Amino acid sequence: MDDKESLRVGAAVRRRRRSLGLTLAAVASRSGLSVPFLSQIENERARPSARSLDRVADALETTTARLCAAADSARAVEVVRAGAGDGVRRVVRGRHQLSALEFTGEIDLGREFQHRNDEVMYVVDGAAEVEAEGQAYRLERGDTLFLSGGVRHRWRATVPGTRLLLVAVAEHVDATNDPRR
Repeated sequence: MDDKESLRVGAAVRRRRRSLGLTLAAVASRSGLSVPFLSQIENERARPSARSLDRVADALETTTARLCAAADSARAVEVVRAGAGDGVRRVVRGRHQLSALEFTGEIDLGREFQHRNDEVMYVVDGAAEVEAEGQAYRLERGDTLFLSGGVRHRWRATVPGTRLLLVAVAEHVDATNDPRR
C-alpha cells in the first residue's frame, strides 16, 4: 500500500464502522488501538501501518484488501447528466454515504416505505402528497420534507411533470434491493 492509498482509506474505515453501528471506542477496544489514533485515521490525518490497518480491518469484520478497495470510491467527483423522460434516475451512482434519486412524472409507487436512515424529499417542480405518521402533507415546488429513520411513509406525485429529489443516508446493507435506491 502506498502513502496515497493509506491516506484515502480513512473514509472507507469510517463508512464501514458506521455501517456496523460501532463507535470509535468499540473499534479501539476490538483493535487495541487508541480512539485518537482511529479518529486521525478516519480524518486522514494519520497513515496507519500495514499492521495497524490489519487490526482495524479485523475489528471491522473485514479485510485490509476490502478496505483498500472501498477506499477507491472514498473520494469522488462525479457528474450525472440529466436524463430524458419519466421515471426514476439515480443522481448519485455507486456506494457512497448518500443515496439520491430523482423521480419525474406522475408517480404513485403504491406502497409504504420505512427506511433505517434519515431521508429528505425536495419538490423540484410540481406537487406531491405524503402520508407519514398518520398525517398527510401536501408539498409544492420548493417544499422540503424531512423523515427521520424508521418513519413509515408513502407518497405520490399529484401534478403531471412533477420532479422530486429524494436524498437519504445510504443503506449499505444491500441498497440495490430497494427499487428506490
